[in-house]
Amino acid sequence: MVRLYEKYKNEIVPKLLKENNYKSVMQVPKLTKITINIGVGEATQNPKALESAVEDLTKITGRKPAINRAKKSISNFKLRDGTPIGCSVTLRKAGMYEFLDRLVNAAIPRIRDFRGINHKSFDGRGNYNLGLKE
Repeated sequence: MVRLYEKYKNEIVPKLLKENNYKSVMQVPKLTKITINIGVGEATQNPKALESAVEDLTKITGRKPAINRAKKSISNFKLRDGTPIGCSVTLRKAGMYEFLDRLVNAAIPRIRDFRGINHKSFDGRGNYNLGLKE
C-alpha cells in the first residue's frame, strides 16, 4: 500500500466523518485522478521539442504519455488540424497517490522562493490546477 493512501484511509477519513457529520464513508471527498500535461508551443516548428517533453513526462510519472493533437487550424499560430502540440498522462489509484506523495514531500519543498500554493486555483467543482515554471 502507498503511504499517503494509508494515511488518508486511517486518519483523514475518520476525522472528516466526525467533523462534517457524514452518514456514510462514501460522502467523504477523495481523489479520483491526477492529470499531468505539457503543452509544447514550439512543436509546430521543432518536432524534437515534443520528443523531449514526452521523455520528461515519462521520467516524472513512470508512464508513457499520450500525444495531444490540435483540434482546429489557427493560421496566426501556424497551427494545422491534427498537428501534435503536447502530451499528457492520467494517473489513477496507487500511481496517483505515489505521484502526489513525491510532489508534496520532495518536489514542492525544493522550489526556490516558494510561497505556498494558491487557494484561488480551485474551481467550483473540486478541481485544483497547479502550474509550475521551468
